[in-house]
Amino acid sequence: MIITIDSGKTIDTAKDLTSEERHILQKLYAWKAVADSLTQFRKIKERAMKMGWNNSGPVRESRLLKIVIQHLEKELILRLKKEK
Repeated sequence: MIITIDSGKTIDTAKDLTSEERHILQKLYAWKAVADSLTQFRKIKERAMKMGWNNSGPVRESRLLKIVIQHLEKELILRLKKEK
């Protein structure tokens, strides 16, 4: 998947992220659509990072994963504002 963030930079998840990071990102994309708050989304992210892929243990948040997660948080905030 190619993700374009606000600055126009593209991140190719197949090349730029580990398989563990991609797994977590898939979960976060789903949660971005249903989370009730930014706090809830961040708690889910923290839990996913601690549990890892298939309960394999903690995953270190790379710089690129952090950028993508920040992008998802911005999109979540916009969705929540529209729903008010």
